[in-house]
Amino acid sequence: MPASHAVQFVVEGGRKLSGSIRPSGNKNAALPIVAGALLTDQPVVLENVPRIRDIETLVELVRSLGVSIDWDGRNTLRIHAKQVVPAELDRDLSRKIRGSILLAGPLLGRAGRIVLPPPGGDVIGRRRLDTHFLALEQLGAKFSLSDVFEIEASELRGAEVFLDEPSVTGTENALMAAVMAKGTTVLRNAASEPHVQDLARFLMSMGARIDGIGSNQMTVYGGQPLHGTTHRIGPDHIEVGSFIGLAAVTQSHLRIESAGVEHLKSTLMGFERLGIECEVDGDDLVIPERQSRKIQSDLGGHIPTISDQPWPAFPADVMSIAIVTATQCDGIVMMHEKMFESRMFFVDKLIGMGARIVLCDPHRALVAGPSKLRASVLESPDIRAGMAMLLAALCAEGTSVINNVSQIERGYERIDERLKALGASIERVDERRHG
Repeated sequence: MPASHAVQFVVEGGRKLSGSIRPSGNKNAALPIVAGALLTDQPVVLENVPRIRDIETLVELVRSLGVSIDWDGRNTLRIHAKQVVPAELDRDLSRKIRGSILLAGPLLGRAGRIVLPPPGGDVIGRRRLDTHFLALEQLGAKFSLSDVFEIEASELRGAEVFLDEPSVTGTENALMAAVMAKGTTVLRNAASEPHVQDLARFLMSMGARIDGIGSNQMTVYGGQPLHGTTHRIGPDHIEVGSFIGLAAVTQSHLRIESAGVEHLKSTLMGFERLGIECEVDGDDLVIPERQSRKIQSDLGGHIPTISDQPWPAFPADVMSIAIVTATQCDGIVMMHEKMFESRMFFVDKLIGMGARIVLCDPHRALVAGPSKLRASVLESPDIRAGMAMLLAALCAEGTSVINNVSQIERGYERIDERLKALGASIERVDERRHG
């Protein structure tokens, strides 16, 4: 892992890239699957695990519970939760990632109790936890709230569980608890993102019985004996979306290997709206250098809208990437971020670089392109906006400096090395040396 002191990226923009890049394992699948490995007392081997800060933090949290968890090579984790000590989770570690909440379901199932400090992670608006607790409560858990969340369940019982919103992590917690509950659970209004599907398939590889994977209603036949397994994490479709944007803004020909094309329909439709066409070649995705980059108007010549929604619609985590891409495309488009109220604020930095964007309100931005972007000193406010700013720097004229790189590295593994292999000019420097 990179050192914990502050690091900057110094990026020289305006270079064409070329070559092939392979997406890492899906961070948002790896987090719940690492937590789910606690559901069995037998060894679990996880392959294609992204070696990023959020995963490293969760590994430390799991280890603090008395679980044997170690890296075997760069991207393989061996986990053996022979016993689980239901201690209060480490506050400092919990504050670093939102994924700490994913230990609630497994610890309730294995130990009957969890004391959870408020989880941290990205500051992209209020991300409520109510869905988690309401779902676990319906399965038999009781909780109290002081400066920590205390959740207990002497026994988990199957139930009809209606999630008050299709929360991804709420669905994952309910799914893991339901696997350990006695009887049948029906999860309605469940999230169905690729990472939720990956978790469900992992649980099935351990012996769980689950129907309805990939839909918004899953039936879990709980109480099955769970055993060890070996499971490979699927490709990160958000990283694939990031690389499509990378190719588009740098006007480069790129091949994305093993892209998991079955999960890209809505992402590809969103980029098509911006005049970016991709070609499917087996399980690879090819982005040709020649693109119209002309924003496609709605029927009648009306200004089109790209909006994010729960799966299978356009993913919220690709919205920041799409906004930067739109600044390099010809026409006007409304970008509507429906799911997080603070995710749009990074566009101020793009405006400072020369982008023509009107921030209408916390959820909507009107982008008029194409704009020549100028180099700037940038700050990475969250994982996805940080990656979007890296894309902006790569297509801008001049040399940009990106601070708070640790935010990007919470979600993207060795991103500087991988982009340099495509021909990008990115220098990693110690902030103290450069400042």
